[in-house]
Amino acid sequence: MNIYFKSVPFSKNDVTLALESGVDGVIVPADKVESVSVLSRTPVIAEEDMPSCAMTSKADEEQIRDSLRSGKQVVLARGWEIIPVENLLAQCDNVTAEAGTLEEAVLASGILQRGVQGIVVLPEAIGDLKEIVSRCKISREHEDLEEAEIVRVEPAGLGHRVCIDTMSMLHRGQGMLVGNSSAFTFLVHAETEHNEYVASRPFRVNAGAVHAYVRLPGDATTYLSEVTAGTQMLVVDYTGATSIATAGRVKIEVRPMLLVEAKVGDKTGAVFLQNAETIRLTAPDGTPVSVVTLKPGDKVLCRTDEAGRHFGMRIKEDIQEK
Repeated sequence: MNIYFKSVPFSKNDVTLALESGVDGVIVPADKVESVSVLSRTPVIAEEDMPSCAMTSKADEEQIRDSLRSGKQVVLARGWEIIPVENLLAQCDNVTAEAGTLEEAVLASGILQRGVQGIVVLPEAIGDLKEIVSRCKISREHEDLEEAEIVRVEPAGLGHRVCIDTMSMLHRGQGMLVGNSSAFTFLVHAETEHNEYVASRPFRVNAGAVHAYVRLPGDATTYLSEVTAGTQMLVVDYTGATSIATAGRVKIEVRPMLLVEAKVGDKTGAVFLQNAETIRLTAPDGTPVSVVTLKPGDKVLCRTDEAGRHFGMRIKEDIQEK
């Protein structure tokens, strides 16, 4: 989702705050584009290039739909209602809407459980802009986690493991969903815990072997080996709440590995993790559980799904992963 701030009428102080808040672009009068563009690499858009259109009738909805389908940049003017926006979202992927309050922004971000593609925050909401970015851009959909029972833990020899250092400080109970199969992923905990030998690295997730899947924002996955600096990573906590962190550095090194296998009902999944005390899965109450103490019968958090991915995107196909 893209968050824009519309500084019309223009306010230099508002634009500065918007840039510091992490918006994806600012909309200003045409005669201010050049002067604002030197402030950062954030896109600066002339007001007339993102026109707002009122949607007060079915005819308005159909006209806006046709414009969006033709690739035109159209913004739903403040005052939009949920049902017409739902109709547009069912037919178009490029819906952008104005919001004048935090509540309106949050509402727009959750319509049909996926929200609009973009939100244009109006000047009257400048006081809530940082919260809007936090709630609508950084926060994401909820992940349904399940309690899984460990059935096997055994040494698996040497392998290349991937350590993801993010640009964010993660907290106890947070990590990333990683697994041998996209249909069964484990909540691998961030390195938030201290011990007498190693300091905590709360920005880091020692995620697993290079071949493993890791869940990304937008119901996508990628191989751990394909994560690079700048990749947007999905961070998940033990309640299923999600946020986004950007990978700042990725380290792939040869390390001794463990095979960890668990089951949820009649589903079984596995993950290969580094054989070290600092690598942890997540218990149902959010407690980090070291892989070196893990044993059959222990409970950890996992996510189950249907198998079937092509270049990380969900597909319908008869696929078996073992």
